Amino acid sequence: MSPQPVDTLKGFAVTFRQLFNKPITVQYPEYVRPVYPRFRGRHRLHLHENGLEKCVGCSLCAAACPADCIRVVAAENEPDNRVSAGERYARIYEINMSRCIFCGYCELACPFDAITLGNEFEISEYSRDDLIYTKDVLLAEPIKTVPVASKEEFDTPDPYYKLHS
Repeated sequence: MSPQPVDTLKGFAVTFRQLFNKPITVQYPEYVRPVYPRFRGRHRLHLHENGLEKCVGCSLCAAACPADCIRVVAAENEPDNRVSAGERYARIYEINMSRCIFCGYCELACPFDAITLGNEFEISEYSRDDLIYTKDVLLAEPIKTVPVASKEEFDTPDPYYKLHS
Protein backbone atom coordinates (compact mmCIF):
# COMPACT_ATOMS: atom_id res chain seq x y z
CA MET A 1 0.00 0.00 0.00
CA SER A 2 1.54 3.32 -1.02
CA PRO A 3 1.51 6.38 1.26
CA GLN A 4 -1.32 8.80 0.72
CA PRO A 5 -0.52 12.37 -0.41
CA VAL A 6 -2.21 13.79 2.69
CA ASP A 7 0.11 11.80 4.98
CA THR A 8 3.13 13.06 3.08
CA LEU A 9 1.97 16.66 3.42
CA LYS A 10 1.43 16.15 7.18
CA GLY A 11 5.02 14.93 7.47
CA PHE A 12 6.33 17.95 5.58
CA ALA A 13 4.25 20.24 7.81
CA VAL A 14 5.96 18.88 10.93
CA THR A 15 9.38 19.46 9.37
CA PHE A 16 8.43 22.93 8.17
CA ARG A 17 7.19 24.01 11.64
CA GLN A 18 10.49 22.91 13.20
CA LEU A 19 12.51 25.07 10.81
CA PHE A 20 11.42 28.22 12.62
CA ASN A 21 11.92 27.00 16.20
CA LYS A 22 14.97 28.21 18.06
CA PRO A 23 17.45 25.35 18.66
CA ILE A 24 17.85 24.16 22.23
CA THR A 25 21.45 24.09 23.39
CA VAL A 26 22.40 22.43 26.66
CA GLN A 27 25.71 23.49 28.21
CA TYR A 28 26.56 19.87 28.94
CA PRO A 29 29.50 19.68 31.30
CA GLU A 30 28.26 22.61 33.37
CA TYR A 31 24.62 21.53 33.38
CA VAL A 32 23.72 17.85 33.56
CA ARG A 33 20.13 17.30 32.58
CA PRO A 34 18.26 14.94 34.94
CA VAL A 35 17.77 11.46 33.58
CA TYR A 36 14.43 9.74 33.40
CA PRO A 37 13.67 7.65 36.53
CA ARG A 38 13.70 4.38 34.55
CA PHE A 39 17.01 5.16 32.81
CA ARG A 40 19.39 2.18 32.62
CA GLY A 41 23.05 3.14 32.95
CA ARG A 42 26.18 1.66 34.52
CA HIS A 43 25.85 -1.63 36.41
CA ARG A 44 26.38 -1.92 40.16
CA LEU A 45 26.72 -4.87 42.49
CA HIS A 46 25.30 -4.45 45.99
CA LEU A 47 26.12 -5.61 49.50
CA HIS A 48 23.90 -6.59 52.43
CA GLU A 49 23.84 -4.31 55.47
CA ASN A 50 26.23 -6.68 57.26
CA GLY A 51 28.83 -6.29 54.48
CA LEU A 52 28.29 -9.62 52.74
CA GLU A 53 27.80 -9.62 48.98
CA LYS A 54 24.29 -10.14 47.69
CA CYS A 55 25.58 -12.05 44.65
CA VAL A 56 25.71 -15.81 45.30
CA GLY A 57 27.29 -16.72 41.96
CA CYS A 58 24.22 -18.39 40.48
CA SER A 59 25.00 -17.04 36.96
CA LEU A 60 21.36 -16.34 36.15
CA CYS A 61 22.36 -12.86 35.01
CA ALA A 62 24.91 -14.31 32.61
CA ALA A 63 22.35 -16.77 31.26
CA ALA A 64 19.79 -14.00 30.69
CA CYS A 65 22.22 -11.66 28.94
CA PRO A 66 21.52 -11.60 25.18
CA ALA A 67 24.90 -9.98 24.43
CA ASP A 68 26.83 -12.60 26.44
CA CYS A 69 28.86 -9.91 28.17
CA ILE A 70 28.68 -11.18 31.77
CA ARG A 71 31.15 -13.73 33.14
CA VAL A 72 30.56 -15.30 36.55
CA VAL A 73 32.86 -17.89 38.13
CA ALA A 74 31.49 -19.21 41.40
CA ALA A 75 33.37 -20.59 44.40
CA GLU A 76 32.27 -22.22 47.65
CA ASN A 77 32.01 -20.10 50.78
CA GLU A 78 34.30 -21.18 53.61
CA PRO A 79 33.00 -21.06 57.19
CA ASP A 80 35.89 -18.90 58.41
CA ASN A 81 35.80 -16.53 55.41
CA ARG A 82 32.23 -15.88 54.26
CA VAL A 83 31.87 -13.61 51.23
CA SER A 84 28.15 -13.95 50.56
CA ALA A 85 25.10 -15.11 52.48
CA GLY A 86 24.66 -18.21 50.32
CA GLU A 87 26.66 -21.42 49.95
CA ARG A 88 28.60 -19.96 47.04
CA TYR A 89 29.83 -16.55 45.97
CA ALA A 90 31.04 -14.98 42.74
CA ARG A 91 34.82 -15.36 42.82
CA ILE A 92 35.02 -13.64 39.42
CA TYR A 93 32.32 -11.27 38.23
CA GLU A 94 33.05 -9.34 35.03
CA ILE A 95 30.92 -7.33 32.64
CA ASN A 96 32.29 -6.35 29.25
CA MET A 97 30.70 -2.92 28.90
CA SER A 98 31.72 -2.61 25.25
CA ARG A 99 29.35 -5.49 24.46
CA CYS A 100 26.54 -4.59 26.86
CA ILE A 101 23.31 -3.34 25.28
CA PHE A 102 21.85 -2.07 28.61
CA CYS A 103 18.70 -4.15 28.25
CA GLY A 104 18.31 -4.77 31.99
CA TYR A 105 17.72 -8.52 31.67
CA CYS A 106 20.53 -9.20 34.17
CA GLU A 107 18.74 -7.02 36.70
CA LEU A 108 15.44 -8.83 36.13
CA ALA A 109 17.01 -12.30 36.29
CA CYS A 110 18.78 -11.78 39.63
CA PRO A 111 16.67 -13.29 42.44
CA PHE A 112 18.66 -11.45 45.14
CA ASP A 113 18.69 -7.91 43.65
CA ALA A 114 22.48 -8.11 43.64
CA ILE A 115 22.92 -6.28 40.34
CA THR A 116 21.15 -3.13 39.25
CA LEU A 117 21.56 -0.63 36.46
CA GLY A 118 22.20 2.80 37.92
CA ASN A 119 21.86 6.22 36.34
CA GLU A 120 25.54 6.91 35.55
CA PHE A 121 26.07 7.28 31.81
CA GLU A 122 29.60 8.66 31.43
CA ILE A 123 31.46 5.38 30.95
CA SER A 124 33.76 6.07 28.03
CA GLU A 125 37.38 4.89 28.22
CA TYR A 126 40.49 5.17 26.06
CA SER A 127 41.24 1.45 26.17
CA ARG A 128 38.94 -1.50 25.54
CA ASP A 129 40.48 -3.34 28.46
CA ASP A 130 39.23 -0.62 30.81
CA LEU A 131 35.66 -1.37 29.67
CA ILE A 132 35.77 -4.79 31.32
CA TYR A 133 34.38 -4.03 34.75
CA THR A 134 35.54 -6.39 37.47
CA LYS A 135 33.82 -7.11 40.75
CA ASP A 136 35.85 -4.42 42.53
CA VAL A 137 34.69 -1.76 40.08
CA LEU A 138 31.07 -2.93 40.22
CA LEU A 139 31.01 -2.92 44.03
CA ALA A 140 32.53 0.58 44.29
CA GLU A 141 30.38 3.65 44.80
CA PRO A 142 29.80 5.74 41.66
CA ILE A 143 32.30 8.53 41.05
CA LYS A 144 29.71 11.00 39.77
CA THR A 145 26.09 11.35 40.73
CA VAL A 146 23.50 12.11 38.10
CA PRO A 147 20.25 13.86 39.05
CA VAL A 148 17.09 11.85 38.55
CA ALA A 149 13.85 13.56 37.58
CA SER A 150 10.89 12.92 39.87
CA LYS A 151 8.17 10.69 38.45
CA GLU A 152 5.38 12.99 39.66
CA GLU A 153 6.78 16.15 38.14
CA PHE A 154 7.80 14.79 34.75
CA ASP A 155 5.86 12.40 32.59
CA THR A 156 8.32 12.52 29.69
CA PRO A 157 12.00 11.52 29.61
CA ASP A 158 12.99 15.09 28.71
CA PRO A 159 12.36 17.39 31.70
CA TYR A 160 14.77 20.12 30.53
CA TYR A 161 12.57 21.02 27.59
CA LYS A 162 9.50 21.12 29.77
CA LEU A 163 11.12 23.50 32.27
CA HIS A 164 12.65 25.91 29.73
CA SER A 165 10.10 26.06 26.95
